[in-house]
Amino acid sequence: MKILIKNIKSLIQVEQNPQLKIVGKQMNTLPTIDNAWLAIENDTIVGFGKMDDWEGISDWSNLTVIDATNKLVFPSYCDSHTHIVYAGSREGEFVDRINGLTYEQIFERGGGILNSAKKLANASEEELIESALQRLHEIMMQGTGAVEIKSGYGLSTTSELKMLRVIKKLKELSPLTIKATFLGAHALPKEYQESRRKYIDLLINEMMPKIAEEQLADYCDVFCEQNYFTKEETVEILTAAKKYGMIPKVHAEQLSNYGGVIAGVEVGAISVDHLEFVADAEIKALLNSDTMPTILPGAAFFLGLPLPPARKMIDAGLSVAVASDYNPGSSPSGNMNFMLSLCCVQYKMTPEEAINAATINSAYAMNLSKTHGSIAIGKQANVFITKEIPSYAFIPYSYGNNLVESIILNGKIIF
Repeated sequence: MKILIKNIKSLIQVEQNPQLKIVGKQMNTLPTIDNAWLAIENDTIVGFGKMDDWEGISDWSNLTVIDATNKLVFPSYCDSHTHIVYAGSREGEFVDRINGLTYEQIFERGGGILNSAKKLANASEEELIESALQRLHEIMMQGTGAVEIKSGYGLSTTSELKMLRVIKKLKELSPLTIKATFLGAHALPKEYQESRRKYIDLLINEMMPKIAEEQLADYCDVFCEQNYFTKEETVEILTAAKKYGMIPKVHAEQLSNYGGVIAGVEVGAISVDHLEFVADAEIKALLNSDTMPTILPGAAFFLGLPLPPARKMIDAGLSVAVASDYNPGSSPSGNMNFMLSLCCVQYKMTPEEAINAATINSAYAMNLSKTHGSIAIGKQANVFITKEIPSYAFIPYSYGNNLVESIILNGKIIF
């Protein structure tokens, strides 16, 4: 299929010489071309430029032309941290927090992750696939083109494998680019509360070999936090995961400063996520690493947590990525447009920084920045066209609205 998008008001995030990530002060620069065209052939971007320089593509036949007058074209968002496969909802815990209970108190009462694990154990693969496909369609309509999905609501060999098999099936069924993460170390199941060593052994010696055998996971993640997993346990689990071909990630510094970032840097994690309680030591460690710090504004917003020091990290020279953390308990939204609004309003990131964080830097956090996250010749043709809007800053400004009008994924017009 050949597609030409013409008369684009602004073509956003264009790269002549593609970078793997955007760092520090560079994040405040967003390369754009006004009055532009974009050419796609099959699943690949094959050309772009200014309409004034357009000479036509004379050898193209069966060409689909889209007129984007007064509209913007973006690379699709990359959402590098979600828990989209789950059973049921947890609005009861939402009400509990309104009434004064903390996240930790809800967990101690059997809520939180353990609540989702109980519901997931009773759900079939077919039910999980159907509900997850609905959520994937929802985020696709909001501009997301690539998404990472974690297990972690299984907490048993049977249920963790069930979740990862569901994610594998979603890769076949959805037009989105999907990465899978094994998060068996999300919490300690009730039956292992007094024997955590046995559960860690189960993760390493039983779950990981089976996951590797079926090639079910690209990454392995650990929730490094008080009452969950220690820094030392995190390093042990992720070191074992690397032997089974899984790249490390870490849930780090969400509820306290507990060593998750340092553990992630030590094992060469591709990303460390959350970061509400990051301090100077963690920033220094990240500056000397290839690990992408990833903020999850939806979770901090929904739980009323302190905000990660995104401004401080960028000013220190770090890259920052943003993801939605779409899950039933702490961030029941995968709307990346809203995440941009939170970045700008709460974290004092500029629109340019927020867009870089949600595209090329979040692509890096999924090992996709060679193919996704920007408009560059040879990259995957994953883009969206906005409605008629005045500028790219209008997206975070117009919070809560979906300004996406048309979607192209893998070179195919989806909507």
